[in-house]
Amino acid sequence: MAATGTPGVEATGPSVAPDGDSNLLEALDVTKAFGGLVAVEDVSFAIPRRSIVSMIGPNGAGKTTFFNMLTGLYRPTMGRIWFDGREITGMRPDRIVALGMARTFQNIRLFGTMTAVENLLVAQHSRTKSGLFRSILRTPGQRREERQAREKARETLRYVGLREEVFDEVSRNLSYGDQRRLEIARALASDPKLLLLDEPTAGMNPQESGRLTDFMGQLRDERGLTILLIEHDMKVVMDVSERITVLDHGEKIAEGKPQEVRQDERVVEAYLGKQT
Repeated sequence: MAATGTPGVEATGPSVAPDGDSNLLEALDVTKAFGGLVAVEDVSFAIPRRSIVSMIGPNGAGKTTFFNMLTGLYRPTMGRIWFDGREITGMRPDRIVALGMARTFQNIRLFGTMTAVENLLVAQHSRTKSGLFRSILRTPGQRREERQAREKARETLRYVGLREEVFDEVSRNLSYGDQRRLEIARALASDPKLLLLDEPTAGMNPQESGRLTDFMGQLRDERGLTILLIEHDMKVVMDVSERITVLDHGEKIAEGKPQEVRQDERVVEAYLGKQT
C-alpha cells in the first residue's frame, strides 16, 4: 500500500527509505496539485548512489515541479520523499541543503552584485561553525575559518574551469558560460551528496555542452557525487545518463536505460519524436 504524507505538515520521527542502502533518494507516489491543476501525479522515483540519472519530457511535463518538491520549495500534496535514508517530505529547503542536496536552476540565480568568490562563501554558510558572537568579535577561530572558506571557494572555482582573473569579478558581469559554471560551483560549495541540475546546457553551444557532459562524469568519478539532470539536449541525456525517467503531463510514462527509453513508443510520441 502506498504511503502518503500529510499536506503542509513536516515529517517527524525516524523514517527509513524503502531501499536506503542502495538508493540515495526515493520518492513514493508523489503528487503535486495547484488548486484544480495536477502538475505531478503519483510519481515514484529512485536514484542509486553514485549514478547519473535524467528526467526528461516536453515543456509543462512537471519536471521542474518535481525538482522543487525534492528540494523543499514545494510540499507534495500527497506522497513521501526520502534522502539518504531520512524522510524529508515537507522539510524546509535550508535543512535539505544541510543534509547534502544542492541544485542549480534553469534560469541562473546568482547573487549578481557579489563576486564569484562571495557567491561561494554564501553557499558554504551551511557548513561553517562561526556564529554571530564569533563573527562580531572576529575571534582567531573565526578568522581562520574565513581564510579556509575563501581558499576552498577559489579551489572550487578552479575545479569547474573558471579563470583566476574572474574570481573577484561581480557575477552579473561574467559571460553566460562562466555564470553557468559559477552556479554549478556554488552548488558544489555546500559539499552535496546529490546534485540536481536543471537545464545546465541551456544556451550552450555543442562544444560547451560536450565539456559539461564530461564534467558530470568527472564529478561522479572523482567526488562520488550522485547527479539528477533535467535536460532538453537529447545528445547530452543519452551520452551521460545511466537511467532516464520520462514525464508527460505530470505522469511517468517510461523509465529505463537510454537505449530502452529511446525505443519506447510512448516516449517517441510524447517527446523524442518531436526532435529533428
